[in-house]
Formats: sequence, structure tokens, C-alpha cells
Amino acid sequence: MTETIDHSATAGCQIGLLGDGISASRTPSMHLAAAQAMGLPYSYSLIDPRARTLPEDVGEILSLLEAEGFNGINVTYPYKRAVIPYLDQISEAARKVGAVNTILFRDGKRFGHNTDHWGFAESMRRGLPDACMDRVLLLGAGGAGGAVAHALLDGGAGHLAVRDVNAGVANDLVDRLNDHYGSGRASVVTDVFDGTARAHGVVNASPVGMRKLPGLPLPAKALRHDLWVADIVYFPLETELLATARALGCAVLPGSGMALYQAIRAFELFSGHKPEIGRMREAFDAFD
Repeated sequence: MTETIDHSATAGCQIGLLGDGISASRTPSMHLAAAQAMGLPYSYSLIDPRARTLPEDVGEILSLLEAEGFNGINVTYPYKRAVIPYLDQISEAARKVGAVNTILFRDGKRFGHNTDHWGFAESMRRGLPDACMDRVLLLGAGGAGGAVAHALLDGGAGHLAVRDVNAGVANDLVDRLNDHYGSGRASVVTDVFDGTARAHGVVNASPVGMRKLPGLPLPAKALRHDLWVADIVYFPLETELLATARALGCAVLPGSGMALYQAIRAFELFSGHKPEIGRMREAFDAFD
């Protein structure tokens, strides 16, 4: 398993996004805008069990999409981990994170990548370059949470406290982080007030705050003005968490950055070309 996998780009790209309840995704418009600007033949479809009948077995879904002529797919909830057993090779980032959000179909084989890791790291680098990373509280330990956790620790976080409504999921992520980065680099937090009291920053990597799951992922009273607060939710762009944190005077980072930069990296993998970032950002911002 290696990060440098050689994929020959195809003359035309038939790409899709596999996920549940993805009708509001901005990813297709970003990819299509980049391809149009470069004159590349490119199609992008939503593959949602709410909109079309799909097999129950994940392996059968991938076989179906290959048979339909897809050259690759992005993957989101609830498939990011479920697809891994059906792949022939995965990148180092995907192996480390334990989740895949981009799959390439090449010469009868399936190659898995994780662009969320780089996407969040790049968003942090550009959006909160001076954030204190001594201790960070991460809310959500699922597939996206794993990518964010590794990005934070790779980016210099001293300690990562992890909270998830599913204690088993949080424990599993913390065990993997400590195995990879060293004992004591991560811990499980059950009391969110204790978690924020000792933190310099908070990242929401849970689905709470999405248009279909509104609300706060932690009590508003757990926030304080000197925290920086990041959210990976981007629909809506101004989540209740960000609005609450902004009103307190916190530095905030919206989920738009991660969404944009993970799409940029995925487009490079699918097409073999570097897109115009400005075109993809314009498509993201213009999405209705």
C-alpha cells in the first residue's frame, strides 16, 4: 500500500458520488466547472439509494458502477469504510485514516484514496494559519473524523481529545491514533465541558449542524471567546455552531474549505490534470 499509485487518466471521465441523501452536494458542480474550463469530456452523477435502486452489498454496488462505465467515484456517508474490503489497493492516507472517499476504476482494478485528509489540512493552513494547536477537541470520530484527526496531528496538534456519541467509535479512533503517533497523543473525552475547558480549538466532524440534522454538536455554554472553532459541515455554510462561536468572538473556519480542497485533489486523481482552483471555488459559491 503506497501513496504514489500510478493511474493513467482516461480520455473521458464518467464520475459519480456514492452516498445516502446527497442531493444537496456541491461536488458535481465543482468538478464539472473545472472540466469545462479545461475542455475535458467529463460527466458527474449522484448515486444515491434514495434516488435509485442499488444492491445491498457494497461490493455489488461497485461492480454495478464499473459495468455502467464509471471511471471513478467519490464516496461519502455511509460507504467510506464499507468499500475498503472491495478495493485492490489503497493509498497511504486512506490506510492511515481507515476510510476512502475516492475510488478509481483502472484496468479491472479498484484504487482507493482519501482526499479529506489533505482537504482539511489545506483548509486549516489557509484559513487558520496561526491557530494554537497545543490541544484540540474533535467532535465526531467517523470516517470524516478520522481524516480530520490525522490531519490535525500531522499538522502539529500536540494532543487531540476525541468525543463521539458512540463511545466505541471514539475509543477505536483514539487507539489507532496512539498506535500511529505515539502513546498519549489522543484521548477519549466524555464530558464536553471538560474537553473545551482544556482545549485551544474545537473541530466539528460530526453531521450535527447539517440542514437535515440542525443544532449544535455541543452545548453553547461549553464554548468560550478564546477558542478557534472549525466545522466540516458546509450545508449550510453558516452552521449554528459557527454562528454561535462567531458571536462569542471566536476565530472560525467553515466547512467550505475542506469541501473545496478535497474536491480539487479528487479531480486531479480522476482526470490527471490540475484544475483551476478559482473556477471550482466559483462553482461552490454559486451553488443554489
